[in-house]
Amino acid sequence: QVQLVESGGGLVQPGGSLRLSCAASGSTFSMYVMGWYRQTPGKQRELVASISSGGSTNYVDSVKGRFTISRDNAKNTVVLQMNSLKPEDTAVYYCNARYFPRQFWGQGTQVTVSS
Repeated sequence: QVQLVESGGGLVQPGGSLRLSCAASGSTFSMYVMGWYRQTPGKQRELVASISSGGSTNYVDSVKGRFTISRDNAKNTVVLQMNSLKPEDTAVYYCNARYFPRQFWGQGTQVTVSS
């Protein structure tokens, strides 16, 4: 069982930055593929970025060059650095841990980009 707790969401103006953190419980964190998803009302949850146990990263096209995902296996944390934020980045962001066939979700943190 893995428990995930997100932090760092909030309100930011367009062009601003936010840093989302996800703290994970358990001793097997390094084995998991970690990801950040986001969801807006009426839409499916979409994968924003992921990072493998070996550090390989993947991003949805709309955030490439603006968002950076990283992990610290010693601290059981994964971070999503979000720069040059746009109003369309507004969503609830969820941390995800995946090791087939299991996956776990955090409770979500709201990110609002608005002037």
